[in-house]
Amino acid sequence: MQSSLPKATLELVELRASQLNGCGYCVDAHTKELAAAGEPAVRINLVAAWREATVFTEAEQAALALAEEGTRLADAHQGVSDETWAQVRKHYDDDQIAALVYLVAMINAANRLLVITRTKGGSYEPGTFDSMAS
Repeated sequence: MQSSLPKATLELVELRASQLNGCGYCVDAHTKELAAAGEPAVRINLVAAWREATVFTEAEQAALALAEEGTRLADAHQGVSDETWAQVRKHYDDDQIAALVYLVAMINAANRLLVITRTKGGSYEPGTFDSMAS
């Protein structure tokens, strides 16, 4: 995806949605992509508990909240909260917000396809999807 969002933000969002959806393949892929890009292990390991961590910027926290609420639509009973939208708007411009919304929708679709088809995690090699992104 072409976006002015930092690659780390994109991968963090995809990792968090994949964790929530129980997609082993996608958790494997996005964990390895973050590591290959030089993300510190502490940040990767704390994605699942990002609300209780000090290693994410306010902008990343807003993106992670959007990822969670956009993934757990049934839990929210109304989609993404006004508070989360306010935080997202504080840190991102319209094009970046559109990219985040698209990313959350697409990773949720990919998670569902891979979970339904029982695609297991563990064999992903970093860079596998680079040719598709260009």
